[in-house]
Amino acid sequence: MADDAALTHVFGVLDRLSHIAQAMHPRRLDALVATLDDREVNAESEQIALAARFASRACAGLRAAPLADNPMLEAYRALRQYSRALEALAALADADPRVGLYFLERRFRDDPAVQQRLAGPAHPDTGIFHSANETTERGGFSVYVPPFYNPATPMPVVMALHGGSGHGRLFLWNWLPEARARGLIVIAPTAIGGTWSLMEPEIDAGNLNAILTRVRDRWTIDATHMLLTGMSDGGTFTLLSGVSDDSPFTHLAPVAGSFHPFLLAMTTPERLTGLPIHLTHGALDWMFPVNMARTAYRTLKGAGAAITYREIPDLSHAYPRDGQGEVVDWWLPGMQ
Repeated sequence: MADDAALTHVFGVLDRLSHIAQAMHPRRLDALVATLDDREVNAESEQIALAARFASRACAGLRAAPLADNPMLEAYRALRQYSRALEALAALADADPRVGLYFLERRFRDDPAVQQRLAGPAHPDTGIFHSANETTERGGFSVYVPPFYNPATPMPVVMALHGGSGHGRLFLWNWLPEARARGLIVIAPTAIGGTWSLMEPEIDAGNLNAILTRVRDRWTIDATHMLLTGMSDGGTFTLLSGVSDDSPFTHLAPVAGSFHPFLLAMTTPERLTGLPIHLTHGALDWMFPVNMARTAYRTLKGAGAAITYREIPDLSHAYPRDGQGEVVDWWLPGMQ
């Protein structure tokens, strides 16, 4: 069948784009781009064809990036098309078993209990929802609720913050495999400005609280398992917002963020002591050097936080898509 071949090819291109996204570094860009293979494919399914087109645009953008005035900026822009391809394909996750397996953590793809949960009748108030969150809009949010959600059983919630100049609608897909495998509600908000309000005036924390309230009013949330996480500026804002005394989040997981000791002046010992923090950083991060994360680890540990530090040797300034399950293991150790 045409769709079988097309889907296999699209999966391969998406996996390659995922690898490039995690390994991308100014000195590596040319070599990574040379590994791309995005030949034209024919697909009968409109969604598979759409995913293939977005993936091809990502590849074309990456090939052009080394010739741009700012190659890394252009490469990151190109990878937005990769996120668009994931969005197009994710629409089939509950309808096409092949796509459903792709959007599962690898270790759960052969798990009969997971398969049984996903195959059961879906609750009507589940799936993907967007609120004022087209990519041309700011300050809105996207939500994913697994099909086996049960209002009688509180579900853990992740609020995932995109990087600088990013968008929540494009960041949501990073969490879909874990959400479907383990039963998580994922909220992906979009900053009001071009990035999160790391300096005054502070405009995003109140919006995040309002978004969380709207989600809580509609779905049953497990208030004892609420994770705030984010990438780059989103990781920095995770710490900045998450250590405040009035933060509703029980766990923080910043990724590739920046850190300054002045952060400790914005919290109290009561909030920070014992606060579970999972800090992830790439040893090859060229934007926020890894020594910044090592300093953050020592400082937060010294201040009493229950901090776990994971330094990934071959990760650049990127989101560690392949290792995200480790964060969930840390956050929800009984949910294996």
